[in-house]
Amino acid sequence: GGTACVVTGQPFDTAKVKMQTFPNMYKGLVDCFVKTYKQVGLRGFYKGTTPALVANIAENSVLFMCYGFCQQIVRRIVGVDRKTKLSDLQNAAAGSFASAFATLVLCPTELVKCRLQAMHEMQVSGKIIQGHNTVWSVVKGVIQKDGPLGFYRGLSSTLLREVPGYFFFFGGYELSRTFFASGRSKDELGPIPLLLSGGFGGSCLWIAVYPVDCVKSRIQVLSMAGKQAGFMGTFATVVRTEGVSALYSGLTPTMIRAFVANGALFLAYEYSRKLMMKQIDSY
Repeated sequence: GGTACVVTGQPFDTAKVKMQTFPNMYKGLVDCFVKTYKQVGLRGFYKGTTPALVANIAENSVLFMCYGFCQQIVRRIVGVDRKTKLSDLQNAAAGSFASAFATLVLCPTELVKCRLQAMHEMQVSGKIIQGHNTVWSVVKGVIQKDGPLGFYRGLSSTLLREVPGYFFFFGGYELSRTFFASGRSKDELGPIPLLLSGGFGGSCLWIAVYPVDCVKSRIQVLSMAGKQAGFMGTFATVVRTEGVSALYSGLTPTMIRAFVANGALFLAYEYSRKLMMKQIDSY
């Protein structure tokens, strides 16, 4: 599921990070795509793909594993049998709980990804003299400068994004599946309803938490040039110096990516899960 998400959405994610961190450099999505292609070619859209794959595979593996556990916790809280189907709202709460665990594996890999994606802009703006162009060089730079804890720059803002965001993510997904099922079992849905439901869930997530993600990207990328203020300090500085609109810079590529990539994520997840369950049942 995580692999499908990255393969379909990486160019839009790269544009998102660039526009969030350096909103004054780009007039919009098309301008960002054109300038990126002229500066570094097609490979520029896939900067940070390796850590993005690691991040998404790790995050979604932990997320969906913990989602199952958290569903059982929700069942205990509301006092129902362990095989009882949860409501859409209860599934949303379980997804929100699960995201807190996923954040611990996501934050370090996402920090490396974001830095690679915005490395060119950091050099052009004069914030750093020489950039690192490989995953290993970025990892080594973080360890040398800040130690292992340096990988958790932006952890609080990542948590602030993930916990409420995944409430809307799983809530939107389950609500959409309920709509398409129309009284039937959700497990009977075909690929198109699953794609649309995943896309709807992803869109709900990003609409709800986009300003938080913008602040997170700035903290993780700009900390290359020196110590950054925390979440509230960075948030206040952006609003005061650039206006509220700066918090929504890069929203267009994010929404395109959210629909396409999360549709692919849930489609791959549901079908791979069914395939694995068949294999287990056959034994």
